[in-house]
Amino acid sequence: MPGRFLGGTFEIYKGDCEGEFRFRLRTSGGSIVVESCESYTSKDAAERVIQLTASIAAKAKVVDLTEEA
Repeated sequence: MPGRFLGGTFEIYKGDCEGEFRFRLRTSGGSIVVESCESYTSKDAAERVIQLTASIAAKAKVVDLTEEA
């Protein structure tokens, strides 16, 4: 499954409010798999969060919360 996302693209775009930046991650096929729920006052701030998101995701574990205890 991880190989399916290779070649994805982070996109930075302007939000609904003037001066706000948001980001999303698209697969190489164009599907959105991550979208920021927060907006950022600068493009630099959005880029820093993208870098943080990418580094955390690369090391993240998958926890299945649907399994019964």
